[in-house]
Amino acid sequence: MILLETITEPVMASGMYAHMWLMIAVPAVSAAILLLAGRLSDGWGHWLGTASVVFSFGVALAAFSSMLLNPADVRRVSLPLYTWFAVGEWRFDAGLLVDQLSILFALLITGVGSLIHVYSIGYMAHDERRRRFFGFLNLFIAAMLVLVLADNYLVLFVGWEGVGLASYLLISFWQHKHSAAAAGVKAFVMNRVGDLGMLAAIFTMLALFGSSSFAAVNAGVAEAPGLWVTIMGLALLLAACGKSAQVPLQAWLLDAMEGPTPVSALIHAATMVTAGVYLVIRSRAVFELAPIAQTAVVVVGTVTLLAGAWIGCAQDDIKKVLAGSTMSQIGYMMLAAGIGPAGYAFAIFHLLTHGFFKANMFLGAGSVMHGMRDGVDMRRYGALHSAMKVTFWTFAMGYLAIIGFPFFSGYFSKDHIIEAAFEHNLVIGLCALIGAGITAFYMTRLMLMTFFGKKRWDDGVHPHESPWVMTVPLIILAAFSVVIGIVMNNWIQGWLEPALGLHPHEATLIPTPVGLLTVAVVALGVLASWLVFGRGAVPRVAPATRNPLTVAGRKVLYGDQVNDFLFVSPAYALAGASETTDRVGIDGAADTTGRAFGGLSTQVRRLQSGYARSYALTMLLGVIAVGVVLILSQLG
Repeated sequence: MILLETITEPVMASGMYAHMWLMIAVPAVSAAILLLAGRLSDGWGHWLGTASVVFSFGVALAAFSSMLLNPADVRRVSLPLYTWFAVGEWRFDAGLLVDQLSILFALLITGVGSLIHVYSIGYMAHDERRRRFFGFLNLFIAAMLVLVLADNYLVLFVGWEGVGLASYLLISFWQHKHSAAAAGVKAFVMNRVGDLGMLAAIFTMLALFGSSSFAAVNAGVAEAPGLWVTIMGLALLLAACGKSAQVPLQAWLLDAMEGPTPVSALIHAATMVTAGVYLVIRSRAVFELAPIAQTAVVVVGTVTLLAGAWIGCAQDDIKKVLAGSTMSQIGYMMLAAGIGPAGYAFAIFHLLTHGFFKANMFLGAGSVMHGMRDGVDMRRYGALHSAMKVTFWTFAMGYLAIIGFPFFSGYFSKDHIIEAAFEHNLVIGLCALIGAGITAFYMTRLMLMTFFGKKRWDDGVHPHESPWVMTVPLIILAAFSVVIGIVMNNWIQGWLEPALGLHPHEATLIPTPVGLLTVAVVALGVLASWLVFGRGAVPRVAPATRNPLTVAGRKVLYGDQVNDFLFVSPAYALAGASETTDRVGIDGAADTTGRAFGGLSTQVRRLQSGYARSYALTMLLGVIAVGVVLILSQLG
């Protein structure tokens, strides 16, 4: 059932809301300065880049505070900017929509983004291209804000593409490494596949409604033909799968770890991978009238949360374990978004808590790498809890949050999704429950292999704590990983109701039977991991294994092989056939024709000898021929 009648109409921006565009403009201008000023800004570029995002966070925080003080019916604010372009009777205006949903994303993007910028000052201190790195970070933040603050799908698509470009620049930042350059290209290409879905959806909206604004689509979708609504929904899901690394477009995610660690935190925690979840929930009016597409969202989310957990169990690279975890957690959010009104608020709730604890853990992993000479192999870690105490304790807060330890943030947000999944479908609920147990298993494995056990450090490695500019963001993120869940638990549904409609699911601090079962399954996952990795010695080299499940997990479920078989190899074959056709058919026919005319011209050229007697003889023969023809015609 669509609950559009519960959504308030936006009011025109006034007062401070009239300046909301500065939230986007300031980091965008900062990016332009850092990328165009060259070495002139090397000494202070990182400070400008950080200050611009902190400014945007201040604007978002002021807007959020103002919305809290206002009645619910005036919290949805429309800010028209300018006429983008007009074609015939079509007029496309660029504008912003600041409502209860978009302001939460703006706070997450700018808040966590600010901490990542501060952390990057220390992490990238010795990189000679640090100024350019901060320019790319600013570009990413600006594009992501365009995406979540847009009031129509066309403007959203501008931010969508901007995020894709910035992610390519950041993932392949260390492009002197072939693996980093290839990872950037891979992410860019696979995201373009999803972008085709976005374009198809927008074209369909324009054909059906003559507009791509959220208001026009939401108002007209109920009268649209069911087939076209389903096509729109599936196209939007394809777009979401590309940006949020959901099956079957997930293969780029682990390769993206080739970028600097702050990039991993920015892409995998607070920004890019959450864009697909935002798109599905913002397009809820479409999905609620397209049951097939809505069911597809649930299936994709369920498959992805299990696939990501499987991958996380098999990796030894600390960042790739966290990447598999991100894939799995986004799967939970997509599952909740596909459930419908019972899951919307909890999808956003888990998106927010995940943004804090996952950024905490990615930056914590970067701190570990900083102290371990950039090593990422957990088999070469061990016993780091005493050498890096701040990193250990802050990382532990994120670990407890993600596994759903009682009263940490993930305990509230993820467990609500599991309960909603059981209410939706028993099989889906069981899959979500199993995913929680596997999450506890592989995250406990990561903690044990990294911070406990015996030292397995390489010769010459002397772990040390990171500087304050890196540890302070960790402390702040760890604090939010602990408290954000209990703060938002009973508030999030009421806050989002004017933007997303009613949420017929009660949130409570009192454990439910499903909640208690989830805690028990999580405890079993922790225990199983301790029995396997906590009691015995961890080898410094991964053992050769014939376990097909482990092999598949290490190969990321053969995603690259599947893509190569289905797309890359046929593309090369088609290109080869095209080359053969071009060389043998087209070029061959052209060459043959050219040689024929060349030979003919050679023979004709021989008639032009340049001798007067030859021309006189030719004229004589021509006169004789004409005379013969005339005589014969008279005789006939």
